[in-house]
Amino acid sequence: MAPIGVSQFHAAVQGRTHRRFPGRAGRFADLAPWSEVDRVLREHRLDHPRLRLARDGELVPAHTYSEVVETRRTGPVPRLLPAAFAEQLRGGATLVLDSVHELFGPVGELAVALEHDLRERVQVNLYAGWGVTHGFDVHWDDHDALIVQVSGRKRWRVHGPTRPAPLRRDVELPRRPEGEPLDDFVLEDGDVLYVPRGHWHDVSALGAESLHLTIGFSPATGADLVAWLADRVRADEAFRTDLPWFAPAEQQRSRAEALRERVVALMGDDVVGRFLADRDAQAPAIQHTGLPWTATPDLLPPDDEAEVRLLTPRAVLTAGPETVSLAAAGRRLVFAAAAAPVLELLVGSAWRPVKALVEAGAPEVDRVTVRALLAELVTQGLLAPR
Repeated sequence: MAPIGVSQFHAAVQGRTHRRFPGRAGRFADLAPWSEVDRVLREHRLDHPRLRLARDGELVPAHTYSEVVETRRTGPVPRLLPAAFAEQLRGGATLVLDSVHELFGPVGELAVALEHDLRERVQVNLYAGWGVTHGFDVHWDDHDALIVQVSGRKRWRVHGPTRPAPLRRDVELPRRPEGEPLDDFVLEDGDVLYVPRGHWHDVSALGAESLHLTIGFSPATGADLVAWLADRVRADEAFRTDLPWFAPAEQQRSRAEALRERVVALMGDDVVGRFLADRDAQAPAIQHTGLPWTATPDLLPPDDEAEVRLLTPRAVLTAGPETVSLAAAGRRLVFAAAAAPVLELLVGSAWRPVKALVEAGAPEVDRVTVRALLAELVTQGLLAPR
């Protein structure tokens, strides 16, 4: 999104309007080159609908390009039929592959970095098309999206929202847009497009190959905060107690007043900050096993040049006068305050050499102690080496 920074994006763009960010051709070529797409299709068992084809707003029946074969140990598994699959693509079908951050290493690294910057869980889907047909009709998504044009080009028509900030679970659906789109443009190789949730759009091929990644994320809403509060109130007996269904109206009003006072107390001025911090602390760890080292008694490579990474890009670090706590993946670990410099260097999404962490330690924290701290994080599933 250069030249704007992350804070500018949050303040001026996110959730407000779509925006294009032009870039040089080829700058995303290493994320998902065609050779890697071929490898993933060849080496992975990709069930429908994780892998699917779409044409003219409809899904192409899976049996027309794949089959299910029986295996001795795992039962039925999907297998692409190469000739039929390619024929569908030549006929204008769009290939859709979900959660490619789990399949392509560079895309996975991008997703981790974006989760740290956006403070939300990220999913990346891949779309590849040829010909002149379009995969999907005009539609809106229930999540924000960053579209990264990896190869080729596609025409985008953005209509904007017809219902402000619609939700996946909502009381009504947005009405279909009328008239001409707000913006009609071609997204070129190297460009990025941001589309907020609820903004109607449609995408068309231009008679040549196109490959783009859609990075989806769902920012927290007030509805999410209220749902979070609903879980918090279970700690209060007043909310766990049965409601006075058969009591007089006056008694029911009294109960309502008592509950309202407790809710108001929970909805203090800091409730948004508390909710967002807890949301970060509960975010699951990324999947990285760190083999072979994590399966050995030492848990870490013996070489301090080896790198480690915290597996929770949104971990919350809180320092006190005598202790420092790390809240991540639903856990809260408390260490002596001397561990703070090491943990501060770890928090984020970057790989760190063990040597740098040893050098970052407080004077009273030696190499053995730092490695013991890292090993403890490994056993908690919060850190892995490579």
